[in-house]
Amino acid sequence: MAFDLGKARYFVYGNGTLFERALFSWLFDGGSLQRLHQIILCYKNPDNGFGHGLEQDLKAPQSNPLALEYLLGLLKHAAVPPGQILAGASDWVETQMDADGNLRNPPEIRDYPLAPWWQEWGGQTMPDSIVGNLMYLGCASSSLVEKSKRWALANHKPETIRANEWLFMAYHAFDFFFALDDFPQLERYRQATVDNIVACAESAPPSQYDSLFAFAPTADSMIARALPAGLLDRFLDGLSNSQQEAGHWQDQHNLPQWFPMTTINVLLALKRHGRWA
Repeated sequence: MAFDLGKARYFVYGNGTLFERALFSWLFDGGSLQRLHQIILCYKNPDNGFGHGLEQDLKAPQSNPLALEYLLGLLKHAAVPPGQILAGASDWVETQMDADGNLRNPPEIRDYPLAPWWQEWGGQTMPDSIVGNLMYLGCASSSLVEKSKRWALANHKPETIRANEWLFMAYHAFDFFFALDDFPQLERYRQATVDNIVACAESAPPSQYDSLFAFAPTADSMIARALPAGLLDRFLDGLSNSQQEAGHWQDQHNLPQWFPMTTINVLLALKRHGRWA
């Protein structure tokens, strides 16, 4: 392999959060799942939501949709068995929903460090990825699913899905429509999602290569099979050869707080695609 796993481990343990270190341990070193669960639960509040800076862009202790969205994406992508971590999470999401299905964020989060790109909304307001991944993990109530379907009918259209130009952002449609089995013209939404991911991948710069593997975790996954010949190998070659001297991989915005998790995601992609034993 063209990268150094030991240097990656050294970087994550020197720069990652306790959660990131435990996730690295469980994924790559045979570490304890129970310990990983215990650490995740430290981010959970009595209301069954999550906060406390679990997602790096929003540091507030209060439960907020962005923290749950981030956690769910990680549990799904890393195939972490959720155990009892998500108990009550579906009910918590429903308590945060306005009549139109958008999610509320506690106003107190503005009293804590908040990434500038979240200043306008004060956090995540879209329920699609959250509900889709709760469904995928078997933790979504039927009432939450129905409310989210109504939101999606009002806010998603196949043509707007295809208009997305940022590979990373395809997760909203992907997480939701591929978790459903009952939705008006579902196949049109799914096909639009696949078409958009492929189009974004074809034009993605090297800094975005790691984003593809949220949609193509293995070589036999649906999105991997839909890609043009040779494109997946180009992405994997690029990742294999872009480890930094300090041992990490850079995120697409060159934000140091995201380097440990980007490193974990890249290593997971390389392992799953057979780039190291």
